[in-house]
Amino acid sequence: MRRPFIAGNWKMNLDRASIGAFCAALRDNPAPSGVRVGVFPPSVYLAEVVAALAATDVVVGAQTCHSERSGAFTGEIAASMVKDVGASHVILGHSERRHVFGESDGDVRLRMTAALAAGLDVILCVGETIAQREAGATAQVVLGQLDAGLAGLEPATVTDRVTVAYEPVWAIGTGHTATPDQAQDVHAQIRARVAHGYGSDVADKLIIQYGGSVKPANVSELMACPDVDGALVGGASLDPNSFDALLRFES
Repeated sequence: MRRPFIAGNWKMNLDRASIGAFCAALRDNPAPSGVRVGVFPPSVYLAEVVAALAATDVVVGAQTCHSERSGAFTGEIAASMVKDVGASHVILGHSERRHVFGESDGDVRLRMTAALAAGLDVILCVGETIAQREAGATAQVVLGQLDAGLAGLEPATVTDRVTVAYEPVWAIGTGHTATPDQAQDVHAQIRARVAHGYGSDVADKLIIQYGGSVKPANVSELMACPDVDGALVGGASLDPNSFDALLRFES
């Protein structure tokens, strides 16, 4: 039985006061025991969030990291720095990193190597644009990104240290959400691809999140899909009450 993993990606939002209140709410109202929770704050608040949630089971991670350990990379953050402040996870390959900042599959794979070497667990994001979906290229794009991200990894690494998040680009921040059938179809293809490369035991254990305009009104029907194991949430994760409602989805 896969334990659901619901994570809030705060992107470039919130401030010290609102983050402090959010962390207090997470401490005071812990999620149901069967749900794993994560938050991914802006990097300038990462150490504060780690400290604020130290006595909880909430996963804290960074929104990206660079592939190099150090160097002349102004504005970047190394995986070892994320680990050094006490965070345990990092999101890699988010659609905004790919499409706004131009990260390629190769860039994402290099970041995967750095993150795993530094001891971080990874949420690997994959997803297609609306043009790619309308062209019938969803599987080609999503599975290509998946293959590139997982290339060369040992089965135990995939099982224990990688979460995959399917986030159709056309559904992120648009208010449009993939239907449960659309989400389930792609999630099933991801799991089948992992089974082909790593075996059914690894695929059966892999956590696959859905991301794209997830909110309290639709989270339960998405989570009811057999291959949807959680959510990577943007806008609805910025309010503690909304996020709390997501954690208490009806199963």
